[in-house]
Amino acid sequence: MKDTLVRFGVALEGSLLRELDAVVRARGGTRSEMFRDLARAEVGRHKVPKAVDAIATLTLVYDHHVRDLSERLTELQHELGEQVRATLHVHISHDLCLEVIVIRGRSDRLQSIADRLLALRGVKQGGIEIVAGLGEPGHDHGHASEGETEPSSASARAPRGHRAGQGRSDSHASPVRRPRRGHSHAG
Repeated sequence: MKDTLVRFGVALEGSLLRELDAVVRARGGTRSEMFRDLARAEVGRHKVPKAVDAIATLTLVYDHHVRDLSERLTELQHELGEQVRATLHVHISHDLCLEVIVIRGRSDRLQSIADRLLALRGVKQGGIEIVAGLGEPGHDHGHASEGETEPSSASARAPRGHRAGQGRSDSHASPVRRPRRGHSHAG
């Protein structure tokens, strides 16, 4: 069922509106699309700690020579079981690997997993992007681990060491990006 559009007025300083319009033109969209994206992002960010159903991509760049790091990453993925939907492992250089892990679960748990992995010795950069809008509150989509319930929606965090990505998502679930604070971990 399609949601009804509601028109409303927004008051902005002229200089801010000019800057916003420049971003809209660069993206090839409209002001309405921009405001919808901004609203979805803020609503999703608000839901992060509320344990809502989400899917996330966790990206890690790490030094595979750091003792036990590769084993710890593999062990955690095995612990997560069916919550891990896919992984991609790329050898970037002699020392560095990039790993992308697609995980589904409660937004708060996904954020906690990311925080643990990003803090590991040998992880140089990384971040998590949590995407909202996956189901009805309290509805199990058959993807939760045993004993875990997954309500609806989500949020995310921008990559550490990188500027948040740009672009527009046409889906109903828009990613939310939040800067990762802290420093890179030396191996």
